[in-house]
Amino acid sequence: MSARSIFARPARLAAIAPYVWMVLFFLVPFGFVLKISLSQTAIAQPPYVPLFDLTEGWGAIRDAFAALSLDNYRLLLSDSLYISSYLRSVFVAVTSTAILLLIGYPIAYGMARLPLRWQPIAMMLVIVPFWTSFLIRIYAWINILQHDGLLNKVLLALHIVSAPVVWLSTDSAMYLGIVYSYLPFMILPLYATLAKMDGALIEAASDLGAAPGYAFWLVTFPLSLPGVGAGALLCFIPIVGEFVIPDLLAGSGSMMIGQTLWLEFFTNKDWPVASAAAIAGMISGSVTRKNACTGSQPRSIAASSRLRSSEVSRDCTTTVTKHIVNVVCAIVTVQNPRSALSATNSSNSDNPEITSGMTSGE
Repeated sequence: MSARSIFARPARLAAIAPYVWMVLFFLVPFGFVLKISLSQTAIAQPPYVPLFDLTEGWGAIRDAFAALSLDNYRLLLSDSLYISSYLRSVFVAVTSTAILLLIGYPIAYGMARLPLRWQPIAMMLVIVPFWTSFLIRIYAWINILQHDGLLNKVLLALHIVSAPVVWLSTDSAMYLGIVYSYLPFMILPLYATLAKMDGALIEAASDLGAAPGYAFWLVTFPLSLPGVGAGALLCFIPIVGEFVIPDLLAGSGSMMIGQTLWLEFFTNKDWPVASAAAIAGMISGSVTRKNACTGSQPRSIAASSRLRSSEVSRDCTTTVTKHIVNVVCAIVTVQNPRSALSATNSSNSDNPEITSGMTSGE
């Protein structure tokens, strides 16, 4: 039996595994939510009708299918609460993503221009907040922004303000919490894109007479657009459905779609309407994301864009993993220099370019 036939079956099983995962953990739950969105609210447990009961036979299941309707989706279009919640969610997501890009791009650019020995440390400083619970970090901001919190105490001590400022339960506090929480998701794709850019391109632009600012907008920024797009999507999509940060830091004047879904599910017990709102938001978000990625490009250009996006994602994963390994090796070096040297040599042996460079250097 050849080696190809031996590994053919495991390879096919490995290729099927992602599809099985998607069916079990996406399509099946999506089908349940879709069915609930077509049901009617009832004072029962679960709080909707009709229910599918296989023990009652196919006739009862057929009648249950006939009882499904689109009334909940019509309610979404006729009630201004859901429309305003979704529009506010999109506005907050767009504004937050723009702020994240303005803050994250200079940080990622500075990280990419650091000496190689300092880049792993900068990467660790970006990743460190992930080691703390998300909820604990939001509660820490509540303590900082409250009426007698740290921020007001510092402002009063410096005589910047004469009375405590109201920070908590405002949109400013909400934007601050969102930007703080999602900033690493913007920095990492940008850094991965900027770090692999060839510095000779900037030198060539300078040799041709381009000023530094002009060279940046003409060379650096266009080449970093895949990272900009990846970071924008990584931030925009979860911010649209954000619930914890607006609920804890923002005011109660207007709600985002995540707060509206929580209200319908757990307070009003209106599962069908909440499910319809979730399905409508997911469909509109998917359409918006597809249009943003492809736009009016021809099919060939759209296909090449998807190919470049997959390559950028792979490069992002490789770059981040490489720097995490370097940080671990640096930490081990402090504790055991001999083991760290052997680990570094074993990892470099997988890369012939690094190995040859080290040999030539010696």
